[in-house]
Amino acid sequence: MSEINCFPKLERIEKAMNLLEGVVVNSPLLYNQSLSEQYGASIYLKREDLQSVRSYKIRGAFNKISSLSAKERIKGVVCASAGNHAQGVAYSCNVLDIKGTIFMPTTTPKQKVLQVKMFGKSNIKVILTGDTFDDSFREARKFCDSTNGSFIHPFDDISVIEGQATIGIEILKDFKEELDYLVTPVGGGGLASGVGWYFKQKSPQTKIIGAEPSGALSMKQSIENKKITELNSIDTFVDGAAVKRPGVITFEICKNVIDKIIPTPEGSVCSAILELYNRNAIVAEPAGALSVAALEFIKEEIHGKNVVCIISGSNNDISRTEEIRERSLMYEGLKHYFIVRFPQRAGALLNFVNNVLGPNDDITHFSYSKKTNREQGPALIGIELSCKNDLSMLLDKLNNNKIIFEYINDKKDLFGYLI
Repeated sequence: MSEINCFPKLERIEKAMNLLEGVVVNSPLLYNQSLSEQYGASIYLKREDLQSVRSYKIRGAFNKISSLSAKERIKGVVCASAGNHAQGVAYSCNVLDIKGTIFMPTTTPKQKVLQVKMFGKSNIKVILTGDTFDDSFREARKFCDSTNGSFIHPFDDISVIEGQATIGIEILKDFKEELDYLVTPVGGGGLASGVGWYFKQKSPQTKIIGAEPSGALSMKQSIENKKITELNSIDTFVDGAAVKRPGVITFEICKNVIDKIIPTPEGSVCSAILELYNRNAIVAEPAGALSVAALEFIKEEIHGKNVVCIISGSNNDISRTEEIRERSLMYEGLKHYFIVRFPQRAGALLNFVNNVLGPNDDITHFSYSKKTNREQGPALIGIELSCKNDLSMLLDKLNNNKIIFEYINDKKDLFGYLI
């Protein structure tokens, strides 16, 4: 492993473990029968979703804030976050009786803001500013500079990283056999660098697999380019792991400890969320399901092996349920959208239903308004199939019946505007 300027220390990680006693739970490491049967491997889930703030973020936040001097504590702490990090900081401020100011985007769901206030109680102040995380991050930095407070970074801080590394202590303590693979979500890199570094010291034979959202591959591209690379745009669906730019410290560590980063499609994450809930009653947020979603892309490699997947959090907004189901169906090839130009005559829709749709095809979306003085009128139609292989038959029937249509699933801009 190459030398880096700032890296974890075993003694500091062990100290963090002692410091966190009574603050975090030793989250269960549970064998998952359904996943094990699906992949022909022994799959275990590290349930960080069962922490009091429902994510691992409490570990790093508490360890960092606890390390502040008495003088720094008096000046208070500042952070920017739209989710789990904010809750970890708020909880820590309340337990340690330190004043904190938390900046969140104005677009943050009300439920998340209320959760932060609940955990922080009278010790924290929430400031809603800007439309994006980057906006609130800049304002938090300005405020921190003006007040001389301590900025609590969500991932790019050695004390935060060492706090997250305590998950590694628990896994190796609870898992008595040789562990072949550890699959961890990758966003800014705090979790992956902390746990990955600890494993390389204590269980070097374990392969560290990073699961990063396909729409936000900042860590993967940075490692491939051998320098920190900032993405121009990202898909923010996996909000807990979607960052444009990895941390300076986390990049240096991750490039040394991660054996492979798996680009994990957002649709496969949605399928994993639904599978975890339907089969195991586990409520995982998108970032929390990343590690399970990544298994599909290494299934040959992990066959017959011992694998641990970190379920990093469960702060999922129930209002996203329909979007999650929609993305999953589209990824699985079961949901398809078309713009169909119907002749403006009686019976045109009936002809479509009788001659185009199969017996198990279901119209789940239909939007049409008759246009006067036109021979044809466009309709937006969503069709759910029972088998993804039925798509080719559906397309053949559309063509054979000389129906004018446009398939829009693969037209991102048009699809995003219409659906």
